[in-house]
Amino acid sequence: MAPDLFAPPPTDSGSLPNMHFPFAFAHNRLEEGGWAREITARELPALTSMAIVNMRLGPGVVRELHWHKEAEWAYITAGKARLTVVDADRHAYVDDLEPGDVWLIPSGVPHSIQGLEEGTEFVLVFDDAQFSENQTLLITEFLAHMPREVVSKNFGLPEADFDSLPKHQKYIFPLPVPPPLDVVRKQLTEVPAPQPYVFHASKVPATKFDGGSTKIIDARHFPETTLSALIIDLEPGALREIHWHPDADELQYYTKGKGRMTVFDATSNARTFDFQAGDVGCVPKTLGHYIENTGNEPLQVINVFNSKDYRDISLNQWMALTPPEMVKGTLNLNEKVMGALRRSYQPVVK
Repeated sequence: MAPDLFAPPPTDSGSLPNMHFPFAFAHNRLEEGGWAREITARELPALTSMAIVNMRLGPGVVRELHWHKEAEWAYITAGKARLTVVDADRHAYVDDLEPGDVWLIPSGVPHSIQGLEEGTEFVLVFDDAQFSENQTLLITEFLAHMPREVVSKNFGLPEADFDSLPKHQKYIFPLPVPPPLDVVRKQLTEVPAPQPYVFHASKVPATKFDGGSTKIIDARHFPETTLSALIIDLEPGALREIHWHPDADELQYYTKGKGRMTVFDATSNARTFDFQAGDVGCVPKTLGHYIENTGNEPLQVINVFNSKDYRDISLNQWMALTPPEMVKGTLNLNEKVMGALRRSYQPVVK
């Protein structure tokens, strides 16, 4: 399943760390109606700035009211989910999301997630590699660890009214599928949030290229976000060109297909990895790499970056924009290659 691990190409060199970990090897936390599994710096030490969670909620199943010490970026991979957010300005926000949609919840902002009729699956990316789902701040645990007389005084009601409070966390638990979105929104007495925490990226067309397409999701399109993303779809045999990211680490989640990536670092260090659906990869900022579809089916990769603005440096574009004699003299290239570089130049469109 990982041929380049056992018989690496001769271009591999040195001792780069492992940058590949399958979700299939991660501990799966099974709950009534759903599950969650995570990959953090514990599983993949090369992760230094982000962690990722894969979660499934059945129809009506709830990820209980909670908040995090970290910012949470999410991408819906299957089904539909309802997100509810209440911020520090007493704004309530409720929205339904479908595959391809994203949200960003800032640290400390309480929220909850519920599967709709067909249930939902999604990935969550947190801006701290040491993050763990098991350290989420949960409303059930919060109230279970408040003295009962304090809870009574806080709400102005007798202690007996709180006898049924859960004594332990619920985390993931079943409820009926909620009413339609417009019905729930009318139940809210607070004004809607002026800036939504959701971006319906599924409605934004991808940019087409020979061999596939890409979609950028960053602060230019989604002002609330503090993380950015590039969604890559590659046809069999296609290549996401050689490049690097100058100011952000990259966390990858492979949703379908099979792929290969070589990562290059200074002093002749290079290592090649093979991926399939359900795998996670990572690339530290400034390290050169590519992604190639090595299977016979389409490949999709969700790439998330710890920066609100997406940026990359293309090897082709760098070489095409450098004086040609400099490039020829450095790499001993012929005119055929230089002509191809000139033809590959893509001017910046503003």
